[in-house]
Amino acid sequence: MTTPRIADGPSLPRRWRATGLLSPLAVVAFAVVAVVVSPLGFVAMQAAQAGWDQAQRLFGRPVLATLIMNTVTLAGAVTFATAVIGFGAAFLIERSDLPGRRWWTVLLALPLAVPEFVRGYSWVSLYPWVHGYWGAVLVMTCSLYPLVMLPVAAALRRTDGAAEEVSRSLGRGPWTTLWRVTVPLARPAIAGGALLVSLYLLGEYGAFAMLRYTTFATAIFTEYKLGFDAASASLLTSVLVALALLLVGLDAWAGRRGRITRSGGTARSAAPTALGRWKLPSLGALAAVVALSLGVPLYALGYWLVKGDSTSLPSASVWSSALTTLGYASTAALVSTTAAMPVALYGWRRGTWLARSAERAAYLTRALPGIAVALSVVFFAIRYAQPLYQQPPMLVTGYVILFFPLALTAVRAALAQVPPGVEEVARSLGTRPLAVFTRVTLPLVLPGLGAAAAMVTLTASTELTATLLLRPTGTQTLATQFWVYTSGLAYGAAAPYAALMVVMSVPPVLLLTRRALGSHPTPETSR
Repeated sequence: MTTPRIADGPSLPRRWRATGLLSPLAVVAFAVVAVVVSPLGFVAMQAAQAGWDQAQRLFGRPVLATLIMNTVTLAGAVTFATAVIGFGAAFLIERSDLPGRRWWTVLLALPLAVPEFVRGYSWVSLYPWVHGYWGAVLVMTCSLYPLVMLPVAAALRRTDGAAEEVSRSLGRGPWTTLWRVTVPLARPAIAGGALLVSLYLLGEYGAFAMLRYTTFATAIFTEYKLGFDAASASLLTSVLVALALLLVGLDAWAGRRGRITRSGGTARSAAPTALGRWKLPSLGALAAVVALSLGVPLYALGYWLVKGDSTSLPSASVWSSALTTLGYASTAALVSTTAAMPVALYGWRRGTWLARSAERAAYLTRALPGIAVALSVVFFAIRYAQPLYQQPPMLVTGYVILFFPLALTAVRAALAQVPPGVEEVARSLGTRPLAVFTRVTLPLVLPGLGAAAAMVTLTASTELTATLLLRPTGTQTLATQFWVYTSGLAYGAAAPYAALMVVMSVPPVLLLTRRALGSHPTPETSR
């Protein structure tokens, strides 16, 4: 009897069949990755044009050591703080008897709806003394801790609680169980969230410009925009790429040292940890986090909407900018999520070093400043697609390249929840690969695709740096109009645009937390 062939085809060399290197899925996946990482080629080409002498002069400046110190110390402090706050908040809402855990989940996730530069504007406009290193640590920690909290909460929700119950039954206290059992189980989620935070910090510009804190991203923007020195800026960008490579390598190492385990099809929830005398301090800590991360920006927006001169603005310009922003962001979300699917599928199905390398390469663009990505898009448009220069596809392409890693993360996480071997079973029954995908895989990952689209929409609608360079002539988004007014210290005029950005970001954030809202046990069922 002949065994059905599930490989990519009998005509391919065995080593290629093993990796699926020439399968249609692999070809599409590598084509997508090539487009996403193309800005790295632009940076390398521009840096090569600088020459060895210019590189020596640039890297020999004392300011380079300052930039490295500022960027690394800030990334280290914010990543550590977000990891502590994110894990602590996730543990309290998933593993404790904290009152009102559903509401805390929403409140702790809503800071994602406030763009970083809007948060910087909120603090600086109310408290001018908030600037420099500690101001940047405060603002970015309040902005980014949900990137750790949400994946850790999802990981704790999926993890079988039997290990923690066994630990407690052996006489280990709650703190020992937390440190020896819960933290190792959540380590991949913590590492993944910390990677996103670190990569985000490497490329952030708007918030640091408002807080008057110099990093590689602000220095690169100055070289590009003010000095018109693309070669020097590309040399500085190459340092960011090296830092990103180091971070991705550390994430791969951390991922190998921890693993989320499940028991059967559904993980058994652990009995909630009784907080006892720590209940009030825990509530106070979460309230402080929400007040700093959500209360201050909302108060600042309300203050400037009432006290500022925003009422003199024509409402048509505000709503026109909102519709333009929503159109570009939703288009970028659709394209990014669609493009992330073949890359995630190839890595999930094959699991080879080549597939993993392709996935991780796509994350490197997250560390590139928006201006570097924008200039690479302009370069390729002028040379190879001149009719598209200063047209809407340029801005959408920039958004897709910048936020593709976010879509890939969400799609990959959704595929990880598909039961092992389900595609092989369907194909062994004679179903064609495309039918297997549309009938079996796609319905299982649709919630993850929605989360990916929501996350890209959320971030693209508030992108600033690349938008300033790639927008078609005469096009204004909420972010660019906000930047125009804040650059002139017109805080009241900027408030309506900031408020609309926040309002538009709330639905995607609620979509990201929807599964968490429906998964917490009620007090009666958890007793």
